[in-house]
Amino acid sequence: MHTPAFLFDGPESAAATVALAHGAGAPMDSPFMDFIATGLAHRGYRVARFEFPYMAARRQGSARRPPDRLNVLLDCWQTVIDRLGPERLAIGGKSLGGRMASMVADRMGVRALLCLGYPFHPPGRPETLRIDHLCRLQTPALILQGTRDPFGDRADVAGYPLSSAIRLHWLEDGDHGFAPRVASGRTEEQNWREALDAAGTFLAETLPGG
Repeated sequence: MHTPAFLFDGPESAAATVALAHGAGAPMDSPFMDFIATGLAHRGYRVARFEFPYMAARRQGSARRPPDRLNVLLDCWQTVIDRLGPERLAIGGKSLGGRMASMVADRMGVRALLCLGYPFHPPGRPETLRIDHLCRLQTPALILQGTRDPFGDRADVAGYPLSSAIRLHWLEDGDHGFAPRVASGRTEEQNWREALDAAGTFLAETLPGG
């Protein structure tokens, strides 16, 4: 079983830890992940980032390859939670990383779930939903989503029977990375900061010492 290496931010003495996984195409230290991780660290959380095996292999110089099989991704998350302990832990991540976290959150008994752009369906295929487990989720969760995300925009998600444990926060005119169009009058930085503030408020309400 793959044992991921952690990239830590924030104080070792923090009352709670937030574990974050990357999206399908970018590593754990992408600008987006750096912004979220360091922002949460500045709010007093210990943030632990890690990479799935396929992304870690890219970092070692292997040829670019698609994400690992589902069981490998889920096993990786289980290893991360076992190492960090679920009692004072929130888990989540960008797109793929957050989706995989959402699939183990209840079973592993973590305190909270944070999804940074959830892939409700593949772009252009709204009939291929990835929400069955989200309808039954019991772990307190926050999904941050751009209003025009091709993986699930505001109109799409309005019709989903999601669990009452899930909160949704919409980033105005944001795409899958929360970037708005110039014509919207908003900037990517504004949406990123709004997302970080919403995440901070949620975690303060759900984690020990918040």
